[in-house]
Amino acid sequence: MIRVLTVDDQPMFHEAARALVAVTPGFEVVGQSDSGEQALELTREVNPDMIIVDVRMRGIDGLETARRLSRQDPSRVIVLVSSSDVGPLAPEAGASGVSAILRKHWLTSRLLHGLWVAHRRR
Repeated sequence: MIRVLTVDDQPMFHEAARALVAVTPGFEVVGQSDSGEQALELTREVNPDMIIVDVRMRGIDGLETARRLSRQDPSRVIVLVSSSDVGPLAPEAGASGVSAILRKHWLTSRLLHGLWVAHRRR
């Protein structure tokens, strides 16, 4: 199973992500975090293969969280998501070790699987 951690400060996103992962064969949610700080700690505990991180959060934002997560383990697939335009963030996201940056509503089961296949580093 591909172990997924979601990081977002909005409970509705966690619910949507959990439902999406549940219908994606071979994937399971192993944790959810409400902040970047918590995500860094939780990642050490649950050892996810893929982490879906919201760009805008209180405390450490998504880009910095992704940078730190990538440094912890570059083999993880880290996906940044946002409710707004992601184009301006793409160069910085790529330099942060992020596998993809996309709008939240673009996430589908097929895309989730495709991101894993395209970006897994093991």
